[in-house]
Amino acid sequence: MSGDGDPETDRNVKRRLLVVDDDHDICECLEQFFNSRGFAVTSAFSGEQALDRLATVSPEVVILDILLPGLSGIEVLRRVKALCPGAKVVMITGLPHLELRGKARAYGACGYVTKPFDFSEETWAPVLSS
Repeated sequence: MSGDGDPETDRNVKRRLLVVDDDHDICECLEQFFNSRGFAVTSAFSGEQALDRLATVSPEVVILDILLPGLSGIEVLRRVKALCPGAKVVMITGLPHLELRGKARAYGACGYVTKPFDFSEETWAPVLSS
């Protein structure tokens, strides 16, 4: 997202990121990592909560756990892409299921990170390049 064309204003605009995971510790770690890299981070702890936050946050990037209470991460992904088609979505999971990875890509996910993950620039390149 850019500001009004003024280079100084453009540098001060934070990219909006939504982290969706039912593990509060993971959300907190991701918030710290991405806040320090210029993102305005909002967290949600369920699929329903994530969908509620879409309207107010309008995220440019979503980090989304596949296994969530209530709505599955795949269903949330489908809805995120319908409501915010320009948002980049990176899926995270503790389960390296190839079927879910394929389904996530089919619904528009641009990346897939398996837990436990590290906090390197390489791991999070799809997010950081947004």
